[in-house]
Amino acid sequence: MKIREEPLCFDCEGERLFGILARPEQPADLGVVIVVGGPQTRVGSHRQFVLLARTLAAAGFPTLRFDVRGMGDSTGAPRDFEQIQPDIAAAIATLQGACPGVARVVLWGLCDAASAALLYVDATHDPRIAGLCLLNPWVRSAATLAKTQVKHYYGQRLLQREFWTKLFSGRIDILSALGELLRKLVQARSRPTVALCFQERMARGWRHFPGRILLILSGNDYTAKEFLEYAASDANWHGLLEHAGVTRIDLPEADHTFSSREWRDAVAKACVTWLGAISARPPAA
Repeated sequence: MKIREEPLCFDCEGERLFGILARPEQPADLGVVIVVGGPQTRVGSHRQFVLLARTLAAAGFPTLRFDVRGMGDSTGAPRDFEQIQPDIAAAIATLQGACPGVARVVLWGLCDAASAALLYVDATHDPRIAGLCLLNPWVRSAATLAKTQVKHYYGQRLLQREFWTKLFSGRIDILSALGELLRKLVQARSRPTVALCFQERMARGWRHFPGRILLILSGNDYTAKEFLEYAASDANWHGLLEHAGVTRIDLPEADHTFSSREWRDAVAKACVTWLGAISARPPAA
């Protein structure tokens, strides 16, 4: 299907945001907003957001990618992923304003943008959101990072011949290494002290979200491993990954940003298939 790309400029709490709308020749009533997290712009790593938006639009889904406040071409001070809910709301309104036939919207996010999408639905209960496409969600804290490192990094090191060669040749400071491991173990057992941390609000958003969720996880990524560890061990996340509305896809060889063409194409193909299934479903009453 032919597509057309249009630059858009829109307001968000007094700042100007810039984005690119990929508009299909025959748009569906389901649109996509690509939420950008971290120190990223609407282009994405390896131009992933550009290529993905064009692919989704070619499949019939109008797709808006944009710079949040303080990033790329957008004005304002930089904000972290817990503070971009107004940016997401403004982007949804802009997409629907440019494509009046779009009645339902999917939020697509990688890493802390996936977390931002969950925090958005938790805070707003926006009835326009029909689905969430979440890639390698960010749940990192000092405790989750330490726990993941203890399990995956230190465990693998013990299996490496290089480690034992260095150990017996005296090139490893044993006391320093044991001290570092002990600090990681203490951190891994620590708990957040805030009343309701962002990971708990993410879980609440996931639990009460009435739409569909596509979860895509990279096998070669500590962020994805942390997410799985956290979801498996925290009571707030119990059973959420097994909800009926959740589709999970694992890409065992992929890294965090899907840096190869093969992995990016796999993500795009999975998203098109999943969006097609949502689009075929009647809107919620």
